[in-house]
Amino acid sequence: MNITVSASILPDAAIEGVQGFLIPMSCTDLPATMQFFIARLGFRLDAIFPADGPRTAILSRGSFTIRLGLDVQDGLQTLQVLCDDPSDTPGETRELIAPNGVTIRLVHANPPMRLPETRQQLVLSHAGDAAHWSVGRAGMRYRDLLPERHGGAFIASHIRILDGGPVPDYVHFHKIRFQVIFCRKGWVRLAYEGQGEPFLLEAGDCVLQPPEIRHRVLESSAGAEVIELGSPAEHITMADHDMTLPNARYDAAHDFNGQTFVRHVAKHAAWTPWKSPGFIASDTGIGRATRGLAGVRVVRPSMAGQQAARMHDTEFCFFFVLAGSVDVSASGQQWRLEPDDSIAIPGQLRYAFANCSADLELLEVTLPADFPLA
Repeated sequence: MNITVSASILPDAAIEGVQGFLIPMSCTDLPATMQFFIARLGFRLDAIFPADGPRTAILSRGSFTIRLGLDVQDGLQTLQVLCDDPSDTPGETRELIAPNGVTIRLVHANPPMRLPETRQQLVLSHAGDAAHWSVGRAGMRYRDLLPERHGGAFIASHIRILDGGPVPDYVHFHKIRFQVIFCRKGWVRLAYEGQGEPFLLEAGDCVLQPPEIRHRVLESSAGAEVIELGSPAEHITMADHDMTLPNARYDAAHDFNGQTFVRHVAKHAAWTPWKSPGFIASDTGIGRATRGLAGVRVVRPSMAGQQAARMHDTEFCFFFVLAGSVDVSASGQQWRLEPDDSIAIPGQLRYAFANCSADLELLEVTLPADFPLA
């Protein structure tokens, strides 16, 4: 049964007094169909009529009600049933057929994160006038920095919020392996589970969003920009209708599915030598917070004109130019990267940085952390 509702006829206000939903189903054997829904799916019988020759039965479970009828002509043909884990239910299959022919599909009520196999490739993204920006959630503009998503394993987005003010967000969480938000311009006001009062994420700051931490975006400055990287590329976002943010502050070592929350404030950053001589880096602490899963740093040359020949053996390596410019060469090609350009470099590929401007700043994201955690 297909139901189509035209947006032009939807009322402005919610309908008062709604108590549940009644779904019609046709059947030819009423007793057998009733027994299936009662015994197998936990429904209860609420009504049956007429008494001298039953042709209709009303069954319910919670606020969901079905009307089984010998006279129903166009009833529901497929019913999805939420289960704790349908694959582990002894003796069950993922699909059942009820006596009335309705297909019962057992689906996961809390589906797990699915991580595709990483397919690395060299990906260059320029931010010039030809760059494509799409309109995403809440009117935000998105520039895709990794169009083929490394096979679905990673996503990298440059996001702009054109209009400042309150953001129509809600308390939610993501089923992810890794996610970092880096503020590129302006500010965003955020609330996170266990972190006390909301705070401003300002240019140069970043947060690690551990798996399933509840959070909410409250407001932003006009023209705010963030760089968001996550794995996997397609992940489930779940609303939390029970938690209110802000809430009480947790212990700093509170574990969120194997990670701890990180708020890195750029003005408090400490700079130490990078892996390549002639460069320094500011560590965000994300390597330690993820137990080595991912590393996020901001990298600078110690002086103009620095060069570095590099190769890594990581699952993911990504650079975004925050300021200045640099020549990057790999596979016999060379590119000049300017602000807002980015490059993803696969493992085991030799590459080099050259002609670094004195004001060069690179955002570096790697999986795994690719540097000592001490």
